[in-house]
Amino acid sequence: MPGPKPPEGDEFSEIARLFRPLTGGAAGAFDLLDDAAVVPQRPGFDLVVTKDAIVEGVHVPVGERPELIARKLVRVNLSDLAAKAAEPFGCLLAVAWPPAFGPSEREAFAAGLGEDLIAFGVALLGGDTVCTPGPVWASLTALGWVPMGRMVRRAGAKAGDTIAVSGTIGDGTLGLAAVKGEIEDPDGWLAGRYRLPTPRLDLREALHAHARAAADVSDGLVADAGHIAEASGVGLRLDLEALPLSPAAGRWLDAQPDRVAALTRLATGGDDYEVVAAFNTTPPPGFTAIGEAVTGSGVEVRADGRELEIRQGGWRHL
Repeated sequence: MPGPKPPEGDEFSEIARLFRPLTGGAAGAFDLLDDAAVVPQRPGFDLVVTKDAIVEGVHVPVGERPELIARKLVRVNLSDLAAKAAEPFGCLLAVAWPPAFGPSEREAFAAGLGEDLIAFGVALLGGDTVCTPGPVWASLTALGWVPMGRMVRRAGAKAGDTIAVSGTIGDGTLGLAAVKGEIEDPDGWLAGRYRLPTPRLDLREALHAHARAAADVSDGLVADAGHIAEASGVGLRLDLEALPLSPAAGRWLDAQPDRVAALTRLATGGDDYEVVAAFNTTPPPGFTAIGEAVTGSGVEVRADGRELEIRQGGWRHL
């Protein structure tokens, strides 16, 4: 039965109105009437937990539409679960509203959040809302199931493994440039890839069956592949000429006067939310081989037949 109706016009009435419908009736959410949730056990499975935050002006442009902020928040978190080969089922939300986020903006945020939670089969289990002088920020803790002992970690790559990446690389960084008006994007495809990346949950079975190690490509391909190298205690050799590119990124690359510098930008720009993984066999469909794991440490990057000096392989906050 539904709980008592909260008073009108306060934080709790807004939570009930905007976010209670997003629980999907999950038993452990208690209609968001409690200050904690219960996650039932699933025999034979491990619980995978990840957390990412989005800050206006850092992860999304200043003035981004509230519904797009919420949807990107969902997707970047689910990307982490995808790289672990986990099946998402629930999440916890924390959001700080600035003065510019009035009732209509908060409603739009909740609508966008709900759209993607429903699309990906995820229930809102709880969280918190607060006020801030700005900018808007939001954090999601995403929960997923993986067969016991079978989470795909960053550690696990061995010398001789093939390093491969899913999808296409470079669309995220070019999409940000398109949003800023720095490059042309006639059909809005690049901007769409930046604003609403697709978490590669469709790769779960392939990763379980074949991957030794994996990471999602959020900060930049070189940096995120480097996380695998460090965790696994191996070195990597990557060939930027092998990068899988979308038609839009390929056209942009062909127009650049310095091809090597342009390839480096695509490989270090981030926001692609694909999966880079190590395989001891031929990479499964959906992945493109871009290098190999070797004895040693660090990441050696090559293009145009020469080794490149890359000081920073991706985005860093500090």
